[in-house]
Amino acid sequence: MAPKVLISDSLSEAAVQIFKDRGIEVDFQPDLGKDKEKLAAIIGNYDGLAIRSATKVTEAILANAKNLKVIARAGIGTDNIDKDAASKKGVIVMNTPFGNMITTAEHAIAMMFAVARQIPEASASTHAGKWEKSKFMGVELTGKTLGVIGAGNIGGIVCDRARGLKMKVVAYDPFLGEEKAKKMGVEKVELDELLARADFITLHVPYTDQTANILSKEALAKTKKGVRIINCARGGLVDEEALAEALKSGHVAGAAFDVFKVEPATENVLFGLPNVVCTPHLGAATTEAQENVALQVAEQMSDYLLTGAVSNALNMPSVTAEEAKVMGPWITLSGHLGAFIGQMTDEPIKAINILYDGQVSEMNLNALNCAVVAGIMKRANPDVNMVSAPVVAREKGIQISTTNQDKSGVFDGYVKVTVVTEKRERSIAGTVFSDGKPRFIQIKGINIDAEIGAHMLYTTNEDVPGIIGTLGQTLGANGVNIANFTLGRSAAKGEAIALLYIDDAVSAAVIKQLQDTGLFTQVKELEFDVS
Repeated sequence: MAPKVLISDSLSEAAVQIFKDRGIEVDFQPDLGKDKEKLAAIIGNYDGLAIRSATKVTEAILANAKNLKVIARAGIGTDNIDKDAASKKGVIVMNTPFGNMITTAEHAIAMMFAVARQIPEASASTHAGKWEKSKFMGVELTGKTLGVIGAGNIGGIVCDRARGLKMKVVAYDPFLGEEKAKKMGVEKVELDELLARADFITLHVPYTDQTANILSKEALAKTKKGVRIINCARGGLVDEEALAEALKSGHVAGAAFDVFKVEPATENVLFGLPNVVCTPHLGAATTEAQENVALQVAEQMSDYLLTGAVSNALNMPSVTAEEAKVMGPWITLSGHLGAFIGQMTDEPIKAINILYDGQVSEMNLNALNCAVVAGIMKRANPDVNMVSAPVVAREKGIQISTTNQDKSGVFDGYVKVTVVTEKRERSIAGTVFSDGKPRFIQIKGINIDAEIGAHMLYTTNEDVPGIIGTLGQTLGANGVNIANFTLGRSAAKGEAIALLYIDDAVSAAVIKQLQDTGLFTQVKELEFDVS
């Protein structure tokens, strides 16, 4: 059955056609985002939801989203999506951060020009029939120092454009390396130095606990007298009340804001102040940008629903289409390793340790981690998946650690999972053979080579004669067919294990019959999703 996508906000016809061309059923209802009740009533019918800013994806709506796998926002901001609720529900949240980068950067540059030359006020005055040429004395940008807070995708474009305007550029960004800064032609500085040196300050960071009020009253007091401040990123990055006071006192010469702490901003302390340029969140409002993000969201959603490729996800590691092809069997293996441990572990888990060896150590380990954790958590919560599993593990206080190492054995690569509880440690390792099929290669430190099937039987015992015969005879007498039989032991007459791939599930009565022989220390039926 083809995946179904609901588009609840305005999206271009070209984007809708991308879904159709790729075999995805599309329900295009561009005004539905305004009707919360109707959206909640029908959301359960869809695998994907494509939105802009009008649709509010709340916890209540997600509660009805029984089939939903992905929400994609045509744009950068996802404040209108309850990401915590989506993660717990196992729904991927994507945005489209690249489609409107140039447009937003250009708007910041335009706002800088506007506040430098007081263009909006001069235009209004001239329209009113005045000729106040001497009133609107501006400043040049050439030779001035621009302080860029956040030199990522959009901030980096602003830096490039500013250098083209012959400005000196200083950047504050904890994630900007010295080598990258040199390539960009900017000087990396700490925030206090930026505040002290910049003639213009522009912000290009997301709104987080770390960036909220990054230009606080105290920070504004450290700025150079006559500074002009531009914010086309997110409301709440600047203390608007403190900025209004600094504008009134003349310490700040001007400000240009496209975003505000409360939006829609029908009133604000900055409104009406001289040399304050305001626009209604127009950063991404160009024809080109709106088309770009619409096409991007359609491609991303289609890729995920059809191939499992994850792009620009905010609550799950991204996996490109190329990675998905190579990693698919390893993701499957990781899920099986987790599923084995999860089904074998009855007591609370304290820690999950994952070792990646050889070629697999160079893959997207975050995605593999999610698959392992999801496999472990499924026993207690069958609805958990790669998105929600890390959230569940975190809520339970489970520590997750990873180690990667160069090839250390006969296999080109393998994954080993160890779970730690109050009572014991339990480990299993596996690899993917050249045929693309995952195999278990070690359990409890005992080497094996076991194909993985939907129904399996795991036993442990002392290495004594008669075990194989007892297993075969008991299962045969109860009509259980063995597809594959794997044995391993720690040493002669030491601990031994058997892992049987069987055609059908084993009943509790058969399990008891085996236990009653007294030959086994453990008999456990296992199930794996091999669909």
